[in-house]
Amino acid sequence: MSLIQKEKIKVLVIDDSALIRQLLTEIINGHADLVVVACAPDPIVARELIKLHNPDVLTLDVEMPRMDGLEFLERLMRLRPMPVLMVSSLTETGSDVTLRALELGAIDYIAKPKVDIASGLQRYAELIAEKLRICASANVKSALPVKPGRVTPIRRGYSSTEKVIFVGASTGGTEAIRQFLEPLPADMPAIMITQHMPEHFTKTFAERLDKLCTLHVQEAAHNQRLLPGHVYIAPGNAHLEILRSGANYMTSLSDAAPVNRHRPSVDVLFLSAARVAGANAIGVILTGMGKDGAIGLRAMKEAGAATLAQDEQSCIVFGMPKEAIALGGVDEILPVTALPGRVIEVVGQRINRV
Repeated sequence: MSLIQKEKIKVLVIDDSALIRQLLTEIINGHADLVVVACAPDPIVARELIKLHNPDVLTLDVEMPRMDGLEFLERLMRLRPMPVLMVSSLTETGSDVTLRALELGAIDYIAKPKVDIASGLQRYAELIAEKLRICASANVKSALPVKPGRVTPIRRGYSSTEKVIFVGASTGGTEAIRQFLEPLPADMPAIMITQHMPEHFTKTFAERLDKLCTLHVQEAAHNQRLLPGHVYIAPGNAHLEILRSGANYMTSLSDAAPVNRHRPSVDVLFLSAARVAGANAIGVILTGMGKDGAIGLRAMKEAGAATLAQDEQSCIVFGMPKEAIALGGVDEILPVTALPGRVIEVVGQRINRV
């Protein structure tokens, strides 16, 4: 084996569909830095191939014979943690299963098209390659699930006024957002979130969080009044912004062109926060690949907002916080578990100054 071959990212494809295995193999091997070392039709075969090839990344389907993908993932993360990229149907049912996979420690997912799978996956070829590279470099330790247990919300004695909290995230963000929201009490100011996600996934994501949190979490709709104790998550394929209507803050959704290749885009949300909320805003940037949100967070800071970033050790991917820090847009860098308490303190300080 040549030196170049050894330096490639080794991928093991696990899928019961021979067509999907073939398509993913062609797509992955079409990139000079990636190679499929083996394919498995089910997790039982995959276990032996992992021992044999020691891959850097797995792609994992959910519905398979002999053992489903979630059961295999749970065992894998307990016994031999490694980067996993889920291959999931682009449906509400598929999104629920995918979110469960992310809770169990998967790094990211590919949304499998519902029709014309062959051409659909080919259109995603560059995205698949990018996600595999992200997975290979991800902090798997930060992706491992924490022990279950109900989080007791932090108590605060303030009454929120017109403060608004803005959160942006990408790869690894579903779990980071959960860790951020769960400890927050019901009397928090309104929270607006952009998480890079496709359609169908964001509604399911919001519903799962709503069951876990004291706050009321929902997928944002157009022209909603922002209310304390409520969380508004940008829908897949729509930018979320904040607007002012008289004395009220409102949501705004648009299908404008992607920004930083994303719709929804964190920069779109953060830049609207800088324009509209100014010093009444608090910005939080969490784990994610790329630079989306860096320019917007700096604009928020320049407009007087407090800005915080998740630290490298607790990020699955440190890209977005790192870019925001490099641009000078971050006041404080904290582990994800410390962010809720610090945001509560900042909200209290800012309300007391009013």
